[in-house]
Amino acid sequence: MSVLQVNNLAKSFGKVTALNGVNMEVNEGEVFGFIGPNGAGKSTTIRVLLGILKATEGEAKIFGKDAWSEAVEIHKRIAYVPGDVNLWPNLTGGEVIDLFVKLRGGNKKSRREELLKKFDLDPSKKCGAYSKGNRQKVALVAAFSLDADLYILDEPTSGLDPLMEQVFQQCVMEAKRAGKSVLLSSHILSEVEKLCDRVGIIRQGKIIETGTLEELRHLTRTNLLVETKEPITHLHELKGIHDMEEKGRALSFQVDMEELGAVMKRVSQFGIVKLESTPPTLEDLFMRHYEGKGQTGTEAGGDPNGFYN
Repeated sequence: MSVLQVNNLAKSFGKVTALNGVNMEVNEGEVFGFIGPNGAGKSTTIRVLLGILKATEGEAKIFGKDAWSEAVEIHKRIAYVPGDVNLWPNLTGGEVIDLFVKLRGGNKKSRREELLKKFDLDPSKKCGAYSKGNRQKVALVAAFSLDADLYILDEPTSGLDPLMEQVFQQCVMEAKRAGKSVLLSSHILSEVEKLCDRVGIIRQGKIIETGTLEELRHLTRTNLLVETKEPITHLHELKGIHDMEEKGRALSFQVDMEELGAVMKRVSQFGIVKLESTPPTLEDLFMRHYEGKGQTGTEAGGDPNGFYN
């Protein structure tokens, strides 16, 4: 069942087109990864979903309700964490968390205490004294203290150390096991690969690929390291071979998935001694889409400072 639906979404700021026909769907109990470079349109899409910005064209619906006209009803069932958290400097972290939870009518003290311990956050300090990472922790504790149906997370681990990133990942998986949905915008591709059921890649305000990692991997290359009894000759003449280099007695290269059979047939003629095959990663897929594009924030429909990202 669909929790979030975006159809032909467009958003312009004067003559600048930030979003150009975005289509996206997040299902119940699914973690959906939303990735793209700065300026591609990720945060603009999220601001439309939150009812902060009004779409120029198209529609955005959450729980079947219009993201702009029914934003108040939608916000009763969602939790949001931005990538750069601004808090009231004279309130303590604990007071801010309690405020957010009470605004939603929640009162799960045990869950709050559990998350404070997990994220190693001192709630008695004033927010003005917090580092960026600790401000991020306040937002994460507040969000995961809520019994939301949809978590919208926009670069949520910005400023966190690797240990706290692991804690965040555990919280996302707990939410998924509870049947909750998560929209995760992140530049940490390993994090997206680890957590997400499906991925959408946005470029220049358009979703250019959507699917599970298995569905998308046919679009990229496999990494091979091959050592043979006899030197391999004329391999570079085959279709689908990329970035070939010698590593001692072995040969390292990438091969397009559709050409893998032909390449292996040629290599086997030279007597394979050692063969290592590494499946393509999300980073490989992502870079395949962006290599040689020379993309910048302004080319992607944003401004040089990434305001429209």
